[in-house]
Amino acid sequence: MKYARLVWVNLTRNKRRTILTTLSVAAALFLFASLRSVVTALQDAGELGSETRMITRNAISLAFLLPESYYNRLVEVPGVESVSWAAWFGGVYRDPRDWFASLAIKADSYLPMYHEIIVPEDQKQAFMAERTAALVGSGLMERFGWRLGQTVSLRSTIFAPDREWPFTIRAVYEPSEPAFGDEWFFFHWEYLYENTGGRMEPGWYVLQIEDPALAASVARAVDEQFESSRARTKTETERAFQTNFLTMWGNIGLLIDVIGMAVFFAILLVAANAMMMAARERMGEVAVLKTLGFGDRLLFSLVLIEAAAITVSGGLLGVLGAKLFFDGTEFQGAGFLPGFEVKWVTMAIGMAIAVLLGLVAGLLPAWQAVRLPVAGTLRRVA
Repeated sequence: MKYARLVWVNLTRNKRRTILTTLSVAAALFLFASLRSVVTALQDAGELGSETRMITRNAISLAFLLPESYYNRLVEVPGVESVSWAAWFGGVYRDPRDWFASLAIKADSYLPMYHEIIVPEDQKQAFMAERTAALVGSGLMERFGWRLGQTVSLRSTIFAPDREWPFTIRAVYEPSEPAFGDEWFFFHWEYLYENTGGRMEPGWYVLQIEDPALAASVARAVDEQFESSRARTKTETERAFQTNFLTMWGNIGLLIDVIGMAVFFAILLVAANAMMMAARERMGEVAVLKTLGFGDRLLFSLVLIEAAAITVSGGLLGVLGAKLFFDGTEFQGAGFLPGFEVKWVTMAIGMAIAVLLGLVAGLLPAWQAVRLPVAGTLRRVA
């Protein structure tokens, strides 16, 4: 305890410097926890897709549609139990910045495939019975303050951008898996088809297969069937589709690792500079402590503990701040990052980095304290 008192006195000798260094470390660890959580949210989303659901899309790009006539041929493929389809609507509500995921779906076949969408039976029946009905995630309802039975108007960024599309919210779903997200907006494919003059086609098909082991053969059979068609297809499991979709963002993991390393070295320099300044100011005191019998090992440890105390305090402030902030705001990246959270493993990694940062930052000042010549230092002080 007597040594803890000595460390505390040294830390509070220059309160402004200690506070600013601690806050710098806290900001760095807050950034680390935030960026790392983006990676884990994307990884969770990529692992969410079912191995018994497959996606058939245009081989060129998701932006190109597929003929509705493909449906009759897809249901005949061996191993396929059922087929549905969906199309991206690109809906916005009031402000274009309030973007969220909106899909036109073939509801009678689409919803039975997705056990992740939990809807009360009475609401599901109401949704199925009305052409202009919408099925909305609970998170989206809370975000805009909508209520069941309310009519809302959306604009599409794809179809007639100047037009208002009215929908009546007849059902609200809860996701069985957080990574699925609760900010989706679903409505009937038929509504979109009728209001685009019958020219609308599916954006992609969803295939429910009998056994995950059949995925490769089903994909091959589907794509070979349409190889010479005007719209060639690419078929893959939903999980593979999710993973490939995420790669369109680029190598997020590498980018975040590079940013993390840059931040680490920047804060390392800040912490090391603060410790060096403190060490220079206390050269005389260190020399006196040596004359009083403080050994080199003890002095080395005290300086390291002092540096670690600053970085660990900043680390706790940063990772706990990130946890509380994102949990409190229920951040989901406008629907791009469903299930976003700062996980405990991320916090543990952040604290390990904080400890390492303290040890590295305090290493040189601690070594200088050990190597300090007592007689020469006391002579200069005197």
